[in-house]
Order: sequence, then C-alpha cells, then structure tokens
Amino acid sequence: MSLTDKAIAQIRELIASGALPPGAKLPPEQELAAQLGLSRNLAREAVKALSVARVLEVRRGDGTYVTSLQPRLLLEGLGGAVELLQGDPSAVLDIMEVRRLLEPAATALAATRLSDEGLAEVKRHLDAMREAREDVERLNAHDVAFHRAIVDVTGNETLISLLEGISGRTLRARVWRGLVDSRAAGRTLAEHEAIYAALATRDGSLAHAAALLHVSNTEQWLREHLTAAGAFPATPAEL
Repeated sequence: MSLTDKAIAQIRELIASGALPPGAKLPPEQELAAQLGLSRNLAREAVKALSVARVLEVRRGDGTYVTSLQPRLLLEGLGGAVELLQGDPSAVLDIMEVRRLLEPAATALAATRLSDEGLAEVKRHLDAMREAREDVERLNAHDVAFHRAIVDVTGNETLISLLEGISGRTLRARVWRGLVDSRAAGRTLAEHEAIYAALATRDGSLAHAAALLHVSNTEQWLREHLTAAGAFPATPAEL
C-alpha cells in the first residue's frame, strides 16, 4: 500500500467511525496533516482522491466537507466504469450476467411494493416502447426507462444506483441487437408486456420469472452474436 493509500485509509476511518459524519467540515489542511501524522502533500493528495470518489467535497474559499455519503452519490462512478468496459466483449457479457442476477430480484421486490401510481408509470414507458417499435434507439431508450421505473418502486437507493450503473449502461448492446436482429423489437415488446402483466398481479415470483426470462434471452443472444462479431462497432455512428 502506498503512502497516499494509507492517508486515504486514515481519512476514511475517521468518516467510518463517525468522527467526521456526513456534512462535517474537515480541519484545515495543516491541522488535518498533523492530526493524522502526515505531510501536507499526502493529506492534500488523499483529499483529492476522496473528492473524486465523491466522499469529500472541496468548496473553494470555504473548506472541505464530507458529502452526504448517499449510495446514489458514491456509486455514481460505476456507470462510467461500465461504459469503459463495453469495448471488451467478455466484459459486456460479465455485465449482462450481473444484470441477470440483480434485475429479476429487483423486479420481484418492486411487485410487492408497487402502488397504482407506480404501475401507471411503468405502463407509460411500455406504451412509449410500443409507439417507438420502428425506431431502435428510441425503443431501447424507453426500455431503459421502463426498467428504471420498476426499480425506483423498491425505494432501495443502493439497488437503484447499482442497476442504474449496470443496466442503464447496456443501452449500446441493446441498440446493436435491435439493428442486427429484425425480430428483436417484437420479442422485446412481448417480454416487457409479460413483465408488466406480472407486476399488475403484484406477484413477486411471477415478476421475477418474467424479468429473468427477458434478461436471460438478451444475455444469451449477446453470448451467441457478440462472441462471433468480436466487438461492437467502434463508434455510435457505426451502429
């Protein structure tokens, strides 16, 4: 472990222990360095790294504060990391595998917590998918929104943030499938209709099964075709 990593760990321990709770202002740099037995340069580097990770917020002219530490904030970088992995076919398949593990469970949980208003929001996105079935990019954008509306119902911010970072960033893979598979739109709509119907019954097991079938079918198609293709087109314009 480098000296900077050790400095980061020390500040993180202060936060984890409650000595620096969410919203707390850190001591001035010189005081913080002395408190932790660090050089000012090390303290500065540690603060910079934790700021990038959204653990700390540097307010110019005011000081450095611990952020809210909410899952949505701390997991914000996950989506960017997923996007960087999408040029690697094996990484894309790994991402789809994680989606298959999480999304059906989230859909099942949503079915038990779904209000009439929440169901109406899911249907609104399903209707938009129907209208956009001839436009691959629009269809898949509404596909992402459909799943996001379902996961939002759970009220679990950690789960919402994880799936937003994983599932929402697989849009490129879904668009690619829609462009090379003429039957993809029909299958996608049918699978989403089944998910919506299961949610309408508020049956968690049925919702889990419908979502699992949908994600598994997408994953299987990608395993067969992406492996053969070797990679996605290099740029969105080439899709």
